[in-house]
Amino acid sequence: MATKELIGKIIIQENIDTVDANKLPNTFVINVPDPYKNYYGRFTDVEKPTSIIFVTKKPNSFEKILRVTAKINEKYDLDIDGAKCEIRIGDRILNGVRVKGISRYPDILQIQQYYADEGYVFANSEKFHDKDAIIRVNRFFNINKLEKGIYESKDEANVFYIEVPRYMTWEEFRTLTFEVKHNVPDNSYDIAKGIFYKKGGIVEMLRIVRPNASVEFLKTIQKKYIDRL
Repeated sequence: MATKELIGKIIIQENIDTVDANKLPNTFVINVPDPYKNYYGRFTDVEKPTSIIFVTKKPNSFEKILRVTAKINEKYDLDIDGAKCEIRIGDRILNGVRVKGISRYPDILQIQQYYADEGYVFANSEKFHDKDAIIRVNRFFNINKLEKGIYESKDEANVFYIEVPRYMTWEEFRTLTFEVKHNVPDNSYDIAKGIFYKKGGIVEMLRIVRPNASVEFLKTIQKKYIDRL
């Protein structure tokens, strides 16, 4: 299998919660749930945070976040993944640092402190539960090619990507996703839209989360979208 490391963007819609403990005082921290739990009720013996967002008072560049995260990993012997993100809640747009790889919820405060030590200023605390949000994350993708236009993540289990031929607005994506999910035998999967930046331009793609998804299953989903575009 051919391995590639690409930069891109993923756009997801999730119901999010604030983190109300294990954080720096009066700061705004968001927990993004594990998509497995939405579709498979999959829990581990020790529940781990999947994706944490430190909401900042101002936007920070992807370059700065990558540089600071690499410094934190080296200094404290960690393996966290930091990315630039934007959170839209209704008409509000928030900016933040999305962090994956935190082992336990009690460790959130210490990781947040490391970013604070590097000059990050966090937004003031808010509290909510199960709030609908659209999240855009700029990040690296480390992928293996399974077939033409079909990939699997090397870093995240049960995460796959399929190329689609053109850009979809968010509303178009939601409409097509509703249609596709009602026209496949098994709709137990999580899906999001995004892009890969490749030499020569942008590739539109969809991210699918499904344990042990077969290539045939991925090709079926891909064809359903292509037929409607």
